[in-house]
Amino acid sequence: MAHTRFVGDAGLTARMTLVMFLLGGLFVGLVVVLMSVFWSYGGVGIGILIGLGGLGLVWFQWYKSDTVAMKAMGAREVSPQQAPELHDMVERLCALADMPKPRVGIADTDLPNAFATGRSPDRSVVVVTTGILKMLTAEELEGVLAHELSHVAHRDVLVMTFASSAGILAGMLTRGAQYGAFFGGGRRDNNNGGLPVWLVVLVVSLVTYAVSFLLLKLLSRYRELSADRSGAYLTMKPEALASALQKITGEINTIPDRDLRASQPMNAFFIAPAVKGVSLRTLTSTHPTLEQRLEQLASIRAELNRSA
Repeated sequence: MAHTRFVGDAGLTARMTLVMFLLGGLFVGLVVVLMSVFWSYGGVGIGILIGLGGLGLVWFQWYKSDTVAMKAMGAREVSPQQAPELHDMVERLCALADMPKPRVGIADTDLPNAFATGRSPDRSVVVVTTGILKMLTAEELEGVLAHELSHVAHRDVLVMTFASSAGILAGMLTRGAQYGAFFGGGRRDNNNGGLPVWLVVLVVSLVTYAVSFLLLKLLSRYRELSADRSGAYLTMKPEALASALQKITGEINTIPDRDLRASQPMNAFFIAPAVKGVSLRTLTSTHPTLEQRLEQLASIRAELNRSA
């Protein structure tokens, strides 16, 4: 974590290190296995392309993470002249946290949400939607922005972006293998009549995707609690963030399902997932439950009261 005034989180650092190590090994293993499979089936060129494609995907995910995320949400970067109050709020929080000010963006959607992305604190961007700007008070919005800035300071946005590369590659290969589109259909090993190439690729890709999916979800839940905690301690107003989370979750339940589905690829980066009701409590949720988050913020409020 970069040196800032955000509360440190050794648990988050340990989890990010472990997830990066495990997913890094998983990613390398996926590429090596696929290269070996194609090599043994005579597809030397395809094996090399798989390796190069895997490395290229990691680089692209790292280098263009902010651009990709903003395009996915239809967000645009805004200047201090275009959004003076929003910029002033981000600037005050950055001065309070002693961290570089990120770029600021706005996404034109009624979905009330916010996210941060970028490959480094100097190349990060904090984005809010027009829906959240209309709904929250100044104190509540400040709590949301402090939450997002803590993601930047902790660098967990970069870890989430990089770590998702293995799952993305595995998902692409799984879809391709299902149709036999890229792997020679039902061709078998001429020496021992082994399994078709597409089936081997499908099994390896599915295992990789499942493991990376679960690891990312576990990291995502913890990092949200960590960001709630860090943001609340920075502003000293945990009740403002609690109120914002309640309003956001309540409003999301009124958004049409079609609009929610369009935004769900960004769920892991949102302050609140674009899902309704009971889905927030499922194993596959990217976030802790609202109840867990509110309980933590209430505990922080009680601690601050005792200190005062």
